[in-house]
Amino acid sequence: MTIEPVTEALLPIAIGDIEAAAKRLDGEAIRTPLLASATLDEKVGARVLVKAECLQRTGSFKFRGAFNRLSLIPADVRANGVVACSSGNHAQGVAEAARLFGVPATIVMPHDAPAIKRARTERSGAKVVVYDRETDDREAIAAAISERTGATFVHPYDDPGVMAGQGTIGLEIAADLAAMGLAADRVLVPVSGGGLIAGVAVAMAAKMPHAICQPVEPAGFDDLSRSLVAGVRVTNERRGGSIADALLAATPGRNTFEVHMRHVASGVGVADEALPKAMAFAMNELKIVTEPGGVIALAALLEGLFTVKGETVVVVASGGNADPDLIAEAITTYRG
Repeated sequence: MTIEPVTEALLPIAIGDIEAAAKRLDGEAIRTPLLASATLDEKVGARVLVKAECLQRTGSFKFRGAFNRLSLIPADVRANGVVACSSGNHAQGVAEAARLFGVPATIVMPHDAPAIKRARTERSGAKVVVYDRETDDREAIAAAISERTGATFVHPYDDPGVMAGQGTIGLEIAADLAAMGLAADRVLVPVSGGGLIAGVAVAMAAKMPHAICQPVEPAGFDDLSRSLVAGVRVTNERRGGSIADALLAATPGRNTFEVHMRHVASGVGVADEALPKAMAFAMNELKIVTEPGGVIALAALLEGLFTVKGETVVVVASGGNADPDLIAEAITTYRG
């Protein structure tokens, strides 16, 4: 039997989709900076650039995918509204995109989501429906809402339009590195369902193919790395229990995993204990506020979980929507 090799054309997204998303996002999303720290470089023995998506509109990268996806919905259908499932960052991205388009949004959110994420989702005008991670099926709840209202379901990661929007981060990384006369050896990306790393990996493969893209996940929730090793999607045993609340998808998406298998190398899991320390480091050395899931790739680097000596490494700091008490505790505990 002959197996046809995977080609770019067979993947859920291609570089053209990401470039088109960049045009839609122009003037809406913030072009976030690559931040450097001599202290960080010396600590890990590499040239490190941190892509500060914690400075993005709504405080995380999720706005990019949400706005791009809503842009693709026909206006008459979009008028019925949108519905999404999220622990907070996708919720805020969809809610804000819906506000900009002037359409209603309903977000199915876990009961243990940080209060600040729920408050900001509601501030953008969205209605929040609460569920239990351990016992409820959030997508079934969202599907029922969609059927009842005619709202379009916006998946947090397993949607080509969402992936393409997130991929604009990769375009910016490659362009900014090239302007600095640099090329990435490695790009470390926080991962839940894998939409962010899928988009970034496609963009990097097209613009800077030497770079290796690797996932960073909470310990015990490293389903993507295990799936890449196994060659099939595997599922985490637990549904909750990590402070990295934004990174607790049960398994990689079907569409995202097609991209992962082509463009992503296996990565690492990071213990919760390392995350507040990395949050404090980011505040002290980079002057940015991060959340546990958003800082996890930087935490992996600081903990020595990757061998990067002499490399140029890009770390995506994907979000900064942490509870203020957690931020204060991290800074107090790990004073620089």
